Amino acid sequence: MENAVTFKVIGRYALFTDPVTKIGGEKCSLMIPTYQALKGITESVYWKPSIIWLIDSVRIMKPIRTESKGIRPIKYSGGNDLSMYTYLSDVEYHVKAHFEFNINRPELKDDWNENKHYFIAKRCIEKGGRRDVFLGVRECQGYVIPYNFNDGTGYYDNMGEMEFGMQYHSISYPDENGKDEMVANFWIPKMKNGIINFCRPEECGKKQVIRKMKAKQFHDTNFSGTSEPNLLDKYSIRGGTK
Repeated sequence: MENAVTFKVIGRYALFTDPVTKIGGEKCSLMIPTYQALKGITESVYWKPSIIWLIDSVRIMKPIRTESKGIRPIKYSGGNDLSMYTYLSDVEYHVKAHFEFNINRPELKDDWNENKHYFIAKRCIEKGGRRDVFLGVRECQGYVIPYNFNDGTGYYDNMGEMEFGMQYHSISYPDENGKDEMVANFWIPKMKNGIINFCRPEECGKKQVIRKMKAKQFHDTNFSGTSEPNLLDKYSIRGGTK
């Protein structure tokens, strides 16, 4: 598929927060990256509202290790607090993803150009992304590098199958699920020889509506993709015009 990309993301620390641990102000990372975190990384590399990134697979390359640190988060009532955060340390993931056109945004149909988005995404990966890349949280800086998914030797390549229980998968927003609601998705991931194959958000076994909301509407004043074909004709160099 020409709409598929692969890349490597590395970082000194990662924190894919387990929602259960946030209740008391502490944070403890899940052992594997979530679908939503990898989607956010891919969107930091390149994103437009006319496409939706879908994460196909992730390959865990290094041993899963944790490191706890004392953190002084800011209290909203004033002053500081003391918490213990448990991070993943020295991480490396190979990611395979592809994009699809957002059929819930027919007003952006003029921007449904597969070759354009594919080659822009490839160039953005080569440059390390358009925006800052984070591995779960703001303090965990990540770095994106062009890489083939199956290259290299991973720590779990011959470890067989591992299960991680029920985990958070992703959030479905109104412009993607076609409904006026934000939905949290949960699933039971399995890793086989270091590779986790993700299901699509709509295929997750457990869903929870977070709140009602409406999708943002795009038009000529806030998104150039709605009139891009006209702009291309206007500035075409064919026939000696510019």
